[in-house]
Amino acid sequence: MLDIENCSLAVVDVQGKLAQLMHGKDALFKNVQILIKAANILDIPILWCQQVPDALGPTVPEIARLLADIEPMNKSVFSCCGADHFIGKLNESSRTQVLLCGIEAHICVYQTAADLLVRGFSVNIVADAISSRTLDNKQIALSRLAAEGARITSVEMALFELLRTAEHPKFRQIAKLIK
Repeated sequence: MLDIENCSLAVVDVQGKLAQLMHGKDALFKNVQILIKAANILDIPILWCQQVPDALGPTVPEIARLLADIEPMNKSVFSCCGADHFIGKLNESSRTQVLLCGIEAHICVYQTAADLLVRGFSVNIVADAISSRTLDNKQIALSRLAAEGARITSVEMALFELLRTAEHPKFRQIAKLIK
């Protein structure tokens, strides 16, 4: 199961006009925001990536605003693992569990997850916080990732898994995020 002390959150490429084309974009944006807020409450490190921001544009404002204290890692490779900063920061944190959210499920999220799995990380794909332009591509990505060893989760499932108990000191703060 996910563990607060062993988990990190990776936010992948929720940018510009491309983000506006995602299937279920409103739910995607809301759920990514919940994950970021929860990570901040629980002191879970956040890794923030952007795919060629000069071409695709910056991270959407409602998400970027929550990441203001973090330096984005800009990349041109599809897998975040291809960006030197990403693996370096992940290794520095000594965290072996990665919660992945962002876009596109079948490209950057998929390739990042596949590379993390090869490197021995426990990868948790937050199914309601990833998307692609088409639902078909998202579903194909989820199927392949599950078959390749990634764990498929949801925002609510992941958050309560991290808390483990209603007696957790941060329970009320986290519960408010999903109501």
